[in-house]
Amino acid sequence: MTTGWNPHPPQAGHPQSEHLPELDVPPPDRQRRWTVLLRFLLLLPQFIVTAILGIAAFFVTVIGWFAALFTGRLPAGIAEFLGGYLAYETRVTASAMLLVDHYPPFSFDGQGHPVRIELRPGELNRLAVLFRFVLLIPAAILTSILQYGLAAVCWVFWLITLVLGRMPEPVFGAVAAVARFRMRYQAYTMMLTSAYPKRLFGDGPPVGQPLAPAPGAVPSATRPLLLDTGAKVLVVLLIVLGVLGAGASQTVQFHSERWSSVDDGRAGPASIRTR
Repeated sequence: MTTGWNPHPPQAGHPQSEHLPELDVPPPDRQRRWTVLLRFLLLLPQFIVTAILGIAAFFVTVIGWFAALFTGRLPAGIAEFLGGYLAYETRVTASAMLLVDHYPPFSFDGQGHPVRIELRPGELNRLAVLFRFVLLIPAAILTSILQYGLAAVCWVFWLITLVLGRMPEPVFGAVAAVARFRMRYQAYTMMLTSAYPKRLFGDGPPVGQPLAPAPGAVPSATRPLLLDTGAKVLVVLLIVLGVLGAGASQTVQFHSERWSSVDDGRAGPASIRTR
């Protein structure tokens, strides 16, 4: 299954069921400063729609889990819905991350939008399906850390893009790497692939001649995703900031709960003494 991008044939030695989901994003280009300035305001309707669809996708994923557990693959209708939702949500995320200056359409197919994902759902290992949520724990932790780290510095990336009118190459590479890893994590969660999310630090040099994109397709800067040293340093920085941010969040929550329990304990005797 592909979502608006003609699928390339599986690489030699890679069974179709192990196909790693691909993200296609055009190279960084000029962006209108007013859309950068108002990006989150402009995307508010999209956030609302994706939140509602996300609730539906959760329940469809649960149904798909039971189906895949017994049949070894997702039913076609469920795979189409979850794949369409993931493609739509990824386009919204790419716009929010300032990877593109194209407003995402309110549709699953996203005709005319340059951000595409490629999925090839296939056979699933029933044992991996049974323990899917246990297997997800390492990837879920890393995804959360990356999101904490990106949240800490997104305002810096936003300011740089606003001033320059475009996203610098190292910043683009790091943000695209996070977006692609996040998409692969979601695809694995939804059982749209049996390939575990990987290659956060980009791909190796392409082997042989790279495949040409489909006629009329927008060139992709993320297939393969080749990160320079600056982009890799930024990814490491996001991980470090994410770990620090997650630790600080847990500390604040612990102290908040502690003081809340202390206040509750003091409130009891005080109310008794007033009687």
